[in-house]
Amino acid sequence: MQYNRLNNLLGWLCFVIAAVTYTLTLEPSVSFWDCGEFISCAFRLQVSHQPGYPLFAMIEKAFSLLSMGNNAKVPFYTNFGTAMTSSATVMFLFWTITALAKRLTAKTNDVDGQPRTILIMGAGLVGALAFAFSDTFWFSAVETIVWSTSTLCTAVVFWGALKWDAHADEPGADKWIVFIAYVMGLSIGIHLLNLVTIPAIALVYYLRRGKVIDGKNTIYAILKGVALLLFVQFGIIQYTVKFSAYFDLFFVNTLKMGFGTGSVAFFVILIGAIVYGIIYSIRKGMPKLNLAFICVAFIYLGYSSFAYIPIRATADPNLNNTDPNNAFSLLSYLNRDQYGDRPLVYGQYFDSKQADISGEEAAELKNNGSPIYRKGKTQYEVASTKYSIPYERNTLMPRIYDQEGDHPQFYRQWLQMGDGQQAGMVENVKFLFSWQIYQMYVRYFLWNYVGRYNDMDGQSNSASIDGNWTTGLFDSGKHLPKSILQNKNYAPLYGLPLIIGLFGFAYHVSRNRRYALVVALLFFFTGLAIILYVNQPPLQPRERDYSYVSSFYAFAIWIGLGVIAIADLLRKVVKNPQLSGVIATGVCLLAAPVLMASKEWKGHDRSTKWTPHDMAYNYLMSCAPNAILFTYGDNDTYSLWYDQEVEGIRPDVRIVNLSLLGTDWYIRGMKHKMNESEPLPITMPDEKFALGVRDVIYYNDSKLPGSVELKDVFDFITSDDSRAKVEYQSGESLNYLPTKNFKLTINPDDVIKNGVIPADQKDKIAPAMEWKYTSNYVTKDNLAMLDILAHNNWKRPIYFAITVGNDNMIGMQQYLYKEGFTYHLMPYKVDTAARDVDKTNTMVMYNNVMTKLKWGNMKNATYLDHESTNMFYPVILSMFVNLSQNLMIEGRKDLAANTIHKYLEVMPDIYPDITVALRKNYLAQTLYEVNDIANANKMMASINDYVTDQLNYDYVLLEGNKDGLNVQEIQYGVSLINSMMNIAKQHNQISLSNKYAAQLKDYEAKFAGILSRNQ
Repeated sequence: MQYNRLNNLLGWLCFVIAAVTYTLTLEPSVSFWDCGEFISCAFRLQVSHQPGYPLFAMIEKAFSLLSMGNNAKVPFYTNFGTAMTSSATVMFLFWTITALAKRLTAKTNDVDGQPRTILIMGAGLVGALAFAFSDTFWFSAVETIVWSTSTLCTAVVFWGALKWDAHADEPGADKWIVFIAYVMGLSIGIHLLNLVTIPAIALVYYLRRGKVIDGKNTIYAILKGVALLLFVQFGIIQYTVKFSAYFDLFFVNTLKMGFGTGSVAFFVILIGAIVYGIIYSIRKGMPKLNLAFICVAFIYLGYSSFAYIPIRATADPNLNNTDPNNAFSLLSYLNRDQYGDRPLVYGQYFDSKQADISGEEAAELKNNGSPIYRKGKTQYEVASTKYSIPYERNTLMPRIYDQEGDHPQFYRQWLQMGDGQQAGMVENVKFLFSWQIYQMYVRYFLWNYVGRYNDMDGQSNSASIDGNWTTGLFDSGKHLPKSILQNKNYAPLYGLPLIIGLFGFAYHVSRNRRYALVVALLFFFTGLAIILYVNQPPLQPRERDYSYVSSFYAFAIWIGLGVIAIADLLRKVVKNPQLSGVIATGVCLLAAPVLMASKEWKGHDRSTKWTPHDMAYNYLMSCAPNAILFTYGDNDTYSLWYDQEVEGIRPDVRIVNLSLLGTDWYIRGMKHKMNESEPLPITMPDEKFALGVRDVIYYNDSKLPGSVELKDVFDFITSDDSRAKVEYQSGESLNYLPTKNFKLTINPDDVIKNGVIPADQKDKIAPAMEWKYTSNYVTKDNLAMLDILAHNNWKRPIYFAITVGNDNMIGMQQYLYKEGFTYHLMPYKVDTAARDVDKTNTMVMYNNVMTKLKWGNMKNATYLDHESTNMFYPVILSMFVNLSQNLMIEGRKDLAANTIHKYLEVMPDIYPDITVALRKNYLAQTLYEVNDIANANKMMASINDYVTDQLNYDYVLLEGNKDGLNVQEIQYGVSLINSMMNIAKQHNQISLSNKYAAQLKDYEAKFAGILSRNQ
């Protein structure tokens, strides 16, 4: 068969294999994290979070139309869209590998001869399919997320560079460079990661067109590629919008013209300049200049997808992140200003103190800072200024810089620094290599091509098996717990894909050093260079392996070329070149893609998982009609947005994300009607909370007696009267919080009329809700919440998602009653009796749990992801524990039994960690109390199997003096066995009690040193 035809057919075969794999393992509905937002924004053409993914939204909108009006099928088809782009990535990777293998196996492009063709095609199949079944890529290929589609852009531009390389001496070959520029422009509307391929592509150009190919000029070529990357990243993407914004500022504020006129004028000038440059280069016979202008034009043509952002923002859809409807808000949106800055070249240590400066110096810093503009009624206004805070101690390349939250403590713990030890360059470099490079990149790389233990978060401990990599070769001697060996994410690959890839790398370097450098540049800039540029702080909310998927893509090229390296070795033994090629291909197919598919399939088959959809459904169904539901994190918000925006589930509930409520644009959105939800009772006019106004209000104790009515507090802190403000050192006069003791007087008739509390419980209503505000300042989200609480007048029920942290409840916990997946704010008199369980509105919660809520098919799903098992399973378990215990307290023994039986019916028997065993112990105790001895004994046996398995593993670590010993797990485990012994004895399970007593004695002896140290 002709080489080109075979090459095309096998490329499409890779596409089909990947497409079938991803479709069979596709998530049937919404996934966790950003997927709910992306599906909602694609389906209704809304504006997602920074820096915007407009082309991705438009692509997925097209796939959503395949649902044919069945909105419940929309996520399946948007997920399917990602599966198709992922499969196309695998196909282009095949063609990339065969192009490089073709160059590697001969000095000419003559591919006649079956042995050589077998080698080239074998290399393509092994490398492409190895990447197709790699952990990180497969994870993103079955959900609606940008990473796979972004990797397709990387695959296409790198393949395009090799196509240009193959035809560079032919007339019109530079059309491939224009094609690359256009795809790069398009990729900006998907994700910016594709841009880091520019240095590698620049090197391909130099190696083909360079007059003198030597080390010095090679370095120059790479540096030119980096400069070109910076030009596109900053000059085109950011400064285009920045110039547009400042043109608009001049036209609006100086020329008194309408908003947007300056931006239009700027783009007319820009387009005119590019057209003039193209015409000028043609007339002057300057082909390189002509090519440069045409490439810039096509980058802008692809980049033009971002016109979607201000167009849709102006339409003010329900999801309108940052509301980028003008030049300056669009600039802030693209620059990701909401996420703050990280020092890259020079900055402070985490333990550096701010420089001691006077109030005048502080005012001067602020006055000399860069102005931040906001859109006013008729012109742009200065909202605030952006300036750098001076620190006493700074360093080059700061890696340990973050002073927020628990990060300083984490730095000290990770670097084993003493409490008084000062951070320095040694610690800085150590953190760079040990955490940023190893823990947050190398570990991910090894997951994909060596193997991994499980999908637990492993960011904060390099010694633990959780979240770590493994070959699996020596695991049998480690006495690993069953929770690891039976975990569906336990995927030992024996290091075989890595070994093949290293063979391919070494062979590539030895036989074709120049193009090995091209692949190495691609590998570096899509991996380690991102690490250096992003400068991640610790304690990320999730593992970040998806950010480096293009780096794993680059290594898959070497896995493919490893076939050629191994065939070359075999040829010394097997004299037949064709046979050695067949054997090398067959062995490598088994050792990489086949092995990876067999080990990884069980941990990537999401076809029966409905957890994200149903957990969001449960939040909504736990609310009364017309409710206001406060949420906080991504996973208790994005899936809810999907359920409402796409499927139309409970459109009467207003979802209020507290992490976004601190922004002016989000508060403005809350003042509008959304779906079937009326505007929130926010009384502040827009100018009271505009950008730069009341961003933070500090506490200044005025020694006010008793509790102060919330409306009075709110009126005071939002007053423009100078008497309600205090002057700071900088000379600014700002509002302040005069007291933390709040009161909300209750009118029982209003509460009963609005259905908050039944009429027969009128005597339980408190005359006033009194609580103490828990912070020393009021941020804008708290300000908006206080406005809602002060002016709602109990007309709409108020709920908090059960995953919202205590800090966000501003001290009102004593008035919050669990009703399922939510806490309901209810003005009952405070129960001063101590109780060990959360308060519940018991019968409402019982009805919700037994009749309304769904359970994500968790009992029967072939696979449950990390968020299902580690976030929601413990939440659900705690909910059943709370409900059953409160039913027992209220004397409803039969309903408590029903509750636990419901748990046994719908929930799997899994143990993400030792705390789950502690919670199940409460359920077992309640089962004994309702006389269900059989199920109680069964649950106790399950708990005991897990705990003893973990303790036995901990003892192996202790005996071997190995790292990774979990002291807290040992304490909890021994305490739990003691509790189980007492519970069994209390309920006349003598044999069980004796068994646990013997275990307790054994483990107390084994861990005596640890237990005595921690008493």
